[in-house]
Amino acid sequence: MKVTKLAAAVICGCAISVSVSAAGANSTAPTMTGASASMLANTCAGCHGTDGASVGPSIPSIAGMSEAYIKETMEEYASGDTNSTIMGRIAKGYSAEDLDAIAKHFAMQPAHKQAQDYDKALAKKGAKLHDKYCEKCHSEGGTLADDDAGQLGGQLVPYLHSALEDFHSKDRKVPKKMKKKLKKLHKKEGAAGMDALMNYYASQH
Repeated sequence: MKVTKLAAAVICGCAISVSVSAAGANSTAPTMTGASASMLANTCAGCHGTDGASVGPSIPSIAGMSEAYIKETMEEYASGDTNSTIMGRIAKGYSAEDLDAIAKHFAMQPAHKQAQDYDKALAKKGAKLHDKYCEKCHSEGGTLADDDAGQLGGQLVPYLHSALEDFHSKDRKVPKKMKKKLKKLHKKEGAAGMDALMNYYASQH
C-alpha cells in the first residue's frame, strides 16, 4: 500500500472511535421538530452506512465517534470552516438541537472497524511511529473516542488518504500541535513512515 507525498499533510484528524454503549432511549426521544434522533440519523445512512458503519472506501465510519467530535465537525461544515462538496449543505439543514441528537445517537453506537489488507511488517513499524508521534492525542492506537480527536484505527485507508489531501490543500485546518508533529515525522521518516502508519491503522480491526 503506497502513500503519496500528500501523506506529509497527514493523519490524525480523520475520523473517530470506540464507544461500548448501545443505542438507548435518547435515540427515540423526539426533537422540537418531532423527529427522533434515530430518524435524523437515518438520513446519514445513504453515505455513512446503517448507524454510521460505512462500507464506502472514501467515506468514514462515524459509529462510535465522541458526541463532541461529531457536533464540532458538523458545525464546521455548516459554517464553511471546513470545505466540502455536500456536507456543508446537509449540515446547514439541521438545527442545533438536531445536531445534538444526531451526535448523541452515533456516539452510542459500537465503533465499526473494517477489515482490510495490510503489511504486517509495516504495521509493526507504524505502531512504533504512532506511539511516538500520534498517541498523545489519538489514544489507544487511534481507537479511543473519549479523546475527541478522531478515530484513525480501523478507518478505511482510502478515506484516510482523502483526509490527508484535505489537510494538504488546507480544506481542513491542521491544529498547531498536529502540524508540528507531522512535520517532524515526515522530516525523519518521509513517505515510508506515512506508509507504515497507514498499514498500522489498517491493522486495527
